[in-house]
Amino acid sequence: MRKWKGRPWLYLPLLLLSGCALYAGLTLDDRFGKAQPRERLALSAEARHYLDDVKPVLEQRCVVCHACYDAPCQLKLSSSQGLDRGASKALVYEGTRLVAASPSRLFIDAASTQEWRQKGFYAVLNERDQSPQANTQAGVLARMLALKAEHPLPEGKHLGPEFTLGLDRSQQCPTIEEMDSFEKNQPLWGMPYGLPGLDKHEHQLLMDWVAKGAPMAPPAPLSEQEQQQLAKWEGFLNDDSLKGQLVARYIYEHLFFAHLYFADEQSGTPRFFELVRSASAPGQPLEPIASRRPFDDPGVARVYYRLVPVPSTIVDKTHMPYALDEALMARWQALFFERDYQVTALPSYAPDVAANPLVAFAQLPAGARYRFMLDRAQYTIMGFIKGPVCRGQVALNVINDRFWVYFVDPAFAEAPEVASFYRSQRDNLHMPAEKESTALAMNWLGYAKRQGDYLKARSDFMNKTFADGRHLTLDGIWDGDGHNRNATLTVLRHFDSATVTQGLVGEPPKTAWVLDYALLERIHYLLVAGFDVYGNYGHQLLTRLYMDFLRMEGESNFLALLPADERRRQFKAWYKGAGKELSGFIDGDINRFDQPTGVHYQSQDTKAELFAMLAKREAKVQPRRYQLDQAQLGANALALLTELGHLQGRAVHLFPELTFIAVEPAAGGDAELFTLVRNSAHSNISSLFDEASNRDLAADDVTLVHGLLGSYPGAFWQVKESELAALVAKAQAVKDEASYQALLDSFAVRRTAPDFWAFSDRLNRLYRQRHPIEAGLLDYNRLENR
Repeated sequence: MRKWKGRPWLYLPLLLLSGCALYAGLTLDDRFGKAQPRERLALSAEARHYLDDVKPVLEQRCVVCHACYDAPCQLKLSSSQGLDRGASKALVYEGTRLVAASPSRLFIDAASTQEWRQKGFYAVLNERDQSPQANTQAGVLARMLALKAEHPLPEGKHLGPEFTLGLDRSQQCPTIEEMDSFEKNQPLWGMPYGLPGLDKHEHQLLMDWVAKGAPMAPPAPLSEQEQQQLAKWEGFLNDDSLKGQLVARYIYEHLFFAHLYFADEQSGTPRFFELVRSASAPGQPLEPIASRRPFDDPGVARVYYRLVPVPSTIVDKTHMPYALDEALMARWQALFFERDYQVTALPSYAPDVAANPLVAFAQLPAGARYRFMLDRAQYTIMGFIKGPVCRGQVALNVINDRFWVYFVDPAFAEAPEVASFYRSQRDNLHMPAEKESTALAMNWLGYAKRQGDYLKARSDFMNKTFADGRHLTLDGIWDGDGHNRNATLTVLRHFDSATVTQGLVGEPPKTAWVLDYALLERIHYLLVAGFDVYGNYGHQLLTRLYMDFLRMEGESNFLALLPADERRRQFKAWYKGAGKELSGFIDGDINRFDQPTGVHYQSQDTKAELFAMLAKREAKVQPRRYQLDQAQLGANALALLTELGHLQGRAVHLFPELTFIAVEPAAGGDAELFTLVRNSAHSNISSLFDEASNRDLAADDVTLVHGLLGSYPGAFWQVKESELAALVAKAQAVKDEASYQALLDSFAVRRTAPDFWAFSDRLNRLYRQRHPIEAGLLDYNRLENR
């Protein structure tokens, strides 16, 4: 061996450089071993540490952007399974695909991390040698956290052009092998992306947890009371009779997206469950049946319906709570089992049968099916907004920005002649879902003809029913049986998301719907049970176009209560500039009902008078949750807030879809929360892709409500009660972007604010405290950068 002569320390830098070069040339496999997919469930103290300390930070800083189908890179951080699954470069929302994509639903489409790797998902936690160095250097999550700590947000009110925001932004989704390049090219893109970084304690907590291998906790075991409830409800849902099996199938196909909870055992925030199909009976290990849609062929001779705990953090944008209690079981018994009818055979799962509830469930009384949906009508309508889609402007531009929903009295649906009419229209009521997930958009023509034929037959039936002095009156509108607050609903669209709430919220809207059984059922099977977010362009387009028919049908039911001439005038006003084909459809098929209304009017403004009469009829079932006077503020403050809720005109379009406002009471205590909803007006909503051309900016207005409404805030305001006058004045002075930003300078908690996370934590805490069953974590993917 050669000896060093002279001063050997002079060669030390060369040795170090040589070693670094050799080390830098090593691959991750060389340095830390080959990747091995893992399932990370901790035990004892490590599990307690994860649940008590780590999980809350992940929820409050990560899940607020990484949940549901719209999670960036499909990285769902709301469960241990989601963390283990990791991320994907594939898009769920891809409206141009010609062939349906393979589903990638967490907990459904793969049973292990290894299976997710085979489906193209890559790890964000280290799956190589388990050492602190490997765990922090060979994991995307740790590297992203470290990158943010090294490169915090630049100072300033706004993020610069180096940040790309918005749901449709190009996503990077680097793998661990790509992280060196990503860190070099995008040093400001650490996590949380486009938001302030974690504080030192939170950062160190997560890094220490990652260094230890990111141990996580298994679900908490069911309590004895929960097990008893589970056994009772699974017993009810798995009756062996043909009637029992058909009823259970109907219930499942309507509740498969619900977050069920046992209200009889409820205290505080309950544990939520999902209803799933299984090849195994209650009491046996679960054998889940994975299918694209709830009515697809299960591939087994007998389907069982099982309740399983929801394994993910509850997020507001997908949360649809549904109480199970003794009263509900008795109700279902009365609706489906105590009536005199027979089920002679179970319907097939062939698409042309299973996709059409008016065919598949023809043996169940239509009145029972209608009352089942009406009892929880908010949930039923909420399904097409929070169910299979978290977002989707093409899906939601089929509805106006705010409208009210009423329902036909269920006694009408139970009339023998009505049931007979529905049976006669089976061929006209085929649903697009029967074409499954890869469909041709040209199929629309066939459905258009059938829908036209149905509406003609329906108008003829109504003309006959309300002839000879019998007229349609307000008695035909459901009043909630005097106690059910689902009797009226308000739907508020926020461009590519929406909210459904009980009651008539805001001032009388431009349009309204009246839904009968067949229409309510078809909306559910079109947009919830039959909609596949992984479907191809044709499937999604066909679904959107078919919903045009259903919307106009609901609108025409409302207008049928007006004088005949006013019906036509209103429809033309609602569809200004609509194409000839749509105008012909409205004139030829929608407006065929020509019987006089049985409602007596005293004024020329019959629509306003109708809204007033309906409000009086429904007064007993109106909730007050969103009324401004529910806030614990002074009279002057409430008057100022009322004034804020009267903003209207072209300047309104400068405000985001949803603004969450925290008002600090002069008397002290927790903030009062409000939501300012922007209502975007349209000349018509018949345009599929060019919605902007139909905007009517001059008719824009807002709705201000007490409490939080919606899942996707666009802006946060914080104001002292004593400063409300100044806030209202600045809001009224907004005329352009500069004046809007002046408002934000005074009252906004921007996404760049140093106290952003403190405000966020407080907002979510107050929401959970005040509504422990309904609340879920808010989503920050739509926060503006202004």
